[in-house]
This record gives sequence, C-alpha cells and structure tokens, in this order.
Amino acid sequence: MAMVDNLQGDSGRGYYLELLIGTPPQKLNILVDTGSSNFAVAGASNPDLSTYFNTEKSSTYKPLGFEVTVKYTQGSWTGTLGTDIITMPKGINGSYTINIATIFQSENFFLKGIQWHGILGLAYDALAKPSSSMETFFDSLVNQAKIPDIFSLQMCGASLPVSAIGTNGGSLVLGGIEPSLYTGEIWYTPIKKEWYYQVEILKLEVGGQSLNLDCREYNADKAIVDSGTTLLRLPENVFNAVVGAIIETSLIQEFSSGFWSGSQLACWDKTEKPWTFFPKISIYLRDENSSRSFKITILPQLYIQPVVEIGQNLGCYRFGISSSTNALVIGATVMEGFYVIFDRAQKRVGFALSTCAEMDGLPVSEIEGPFSTADVASTCVSTLSLHEPLLWIVSYTLMSFCGLVLLVLIILLLLPPRCRRHYTDNDIVNDESSLVRHRWK
Repeated sequence: MAMVDNLQGDSGRGYYLELLIGTPPQKLNILVDTGSSNFAVAGASNPDLSTYFNTEKSSTYKPLGFEVTVKYTQGSWTGTLGTDIITMPKGINGSYTINIATIFQSENFFLKGIQWHGILGLAYDALAKPSSSMETFFDSLVNQAKIPDIFSLQMCGASLPVSAIGTNGGSLVLGGIEPSLYTGEIWYTPIKKEWYYQVEILKLEVGGQSLNLDCREYNADKAIVDSGTTLLRLPENVFNAVVGAIIETSLIQEFSSGFWSGSQLACWDKTEKPWTFFPKISIYLRDENSSRSFKITILPQLYIQPVVEIGQNLGCYRFGISSSTNALVIGATVMEGFYVIFDRAQKRVGFALSTCAEMDGLPVSEIEGPFSTADVASTCVSTLSLHEPLLWIVSYTLMSFCGLVLLVLIILLLLPPRCRRHYTDNDIVNDESSLVRHRWK
C-alpha cells in the first residue's frame, strides 16, 4: 500500500509527510497534527528552514485575500490564505485543490533542526481559523477523492533517540485502516466532542496501582489525542500524583525535581538499562459500550526517552511527561505505542498494538479489556463549562441584569420623592442592553 511508511520523524521533532504543492510542484515536508485544523506552509525564507513554498512560482495558486493567525500551546504563526493544488507521492493518487495558509511571520514555531516546513491540521473544522467555514485539508480530500471519513496513524520513533533523523518514521493512512500496521484487536472509545479528538479518561494507574483521583480531574477541561504534542501532558494535580507514584514505586527519590519538570536530563552508564527502574503507566478509556472500559499501557521505554550520548560511557534521557494547565493530552509519547484510528464517520478513536512499538525485540506497549465501569461515574466529562462562549454570555447578561436592578433600587431609595422617575419595563430593557454592550467592549 502506498500509504505505508510515508512518514519520517520521531517524538521529539514530530512526524512529517512529503507533499507536492503548486504548479510546477514544490516539495515540502509537512508535520502531521491531529490537534489543529489549518494546513499551513512556510511562505517566506526563514533561518531555521531549508526551503519554503513560493506562491509566485505556482501558476495554480489563488489568493483568498485575507490573513489568519493560529496559536498553539507553544508557538504561533500568521499567514495569508489561498488555494492551490497538492499531490501526495506516498498517499492518495490524484491532485486536489486545498485551502492553504502561507506563513510570513512566526514565533517559536519553526525550530532549529526540524526537517518539516509546514503543518497539516487533521482535527475538525470547529478549530479551523479564521472560522469553521474554512474547509480543512482532510474534508477536502473526503469530498474530492470520495474516500471514507477515516484516517489512521502509526508513529514509529520509539526505538530512535529523540535527536536522531528518522528514516522510517511511520504511516499516515488516509481513508481507511491498514491491517499490516497492527496486531490483535482494535479498541474504540467515543469522541465526546468534534473539535479536537476529545475522549473520556476514567482512570490512571502507575505500576498497576490506581491514582484514586476523581475521574473528572483526568478530563479537566478536556482530554484529547494529539499527534502534534510531543509529550504525555497531564493536568497539574494528575501530573503531581503520577510523579509521586513513580518515585514511590521506583524507590528513586534521589532524582532532582529538574528531571520531572523537564529542565534536566538524567544520565546512566551505557551498560545500564534505566527503564528497569520505572513502572508501567496505564490509561483507562471508556469503551463504546459505556458500561465497559479498556486500558492502554506504556512501558518506561516510551516515557523515559533517550536524547543524547555523552562520550563513550553515558546515555542521557528526558522525562516524556509534563504538566498542563488546560488539558490531558495523549501525545506522541503514548501514540508511539499504538496504531491509532480516527474514525470520524462513526465518531470514535481506536487503539491497537502497533507492529513497530518494539525495542530490542520486545513490545513497549500493552492493551487490555474489557473492564467494568461500575465503580466509575456515569460521566467523567463536565457537560457544563464556562469555557463555552454561550454560557459566558448568559452569565454576564444575568450579572448585568441583577446589577441594573440593584442600581435602580438604590437610586429610588436615595433620590428625594419629587426627583424619582417612574421606570418602565422598556427603560430597564434599554438600560440593560446598553450595560451589556459596555461590559463586552
């Protein structure tokens, strides 16, 4: 199959796909990101890049006439929107007209040493900028190539040092599932909301022991599957509990806090295998049958990641887990253990054991189930959240109305009788709308 082995990269630098853009075609490597929805490429020279897409050299490029800015957890870019033709040397046959942003300004987005020149956002159009009316790359493929609304991803950098140049980094299968990329059964969890690939996490275990946190903490304020995030990111309380459990399980209290925070590496003699000092970590996901769950497990080989070698004797490693302020993110650290299916047609994400998730001939991931969810809340995802814009508006409107009524009462009480004015319902409505507008300026 043409779409097997079409990615390069590793968890430290991201996984990228080769695309040909424009007429005549210009070759660029594009980062595969399931945590965003815009397709964007470098549109101007950059000291950290070897190449960029020159729109003036493409006879099929059509500008749309406006700019867009996209911000990520780290980094941002601003680009000019247009359309052009793309083809995929190791993808779906044919040429397709796609919305594309050409980046002319960026901050902490293109970094030294990366081998990619743009980003392919594969999440839902709800995240697309400037609005959800901007058709995404994958939606364009589904509509033009008439492929099923499903794609799948295998990331094979687990056995590579983070700083290595991947030569066989994995596979992006557009429009289906490739049986040769996984073994055993595929386990599916429902997509809770179609923006990011938001899922529901029920429980975390370290070394087989549950963290015993309220399951809503794992989903605060969302839990997503994101190939564009390097690490496994955990809400702060969950992160602290995981680190504490690793320290207790592993009896390695002498580790500095800098290792856990990501600011320091830990080094061992090359004759040692540091993974023997660390426990397995398991994530329980709700099954399509809501009364059941399954767990995906990563061995320490996936989250204690080799980075550099010092001299002939030392190998140094980083901690592949970090804290997060706004989400639990199943990033590359975890995804490298699994073949992940993004089944948009049936609103579910699937996990199966990846055929390349091995180190020294041994698997570095596990998947098990089913388990009962009788001891878990009926939902671990909050259905009401003031992060939703509509609820913020309702909240502000109610507060404004209450404040207005209180203000009217105070005025009526303080004014002399001859100065009191009779307020009608229309006056209050007019005053309230004015007040709400002022609050939003």
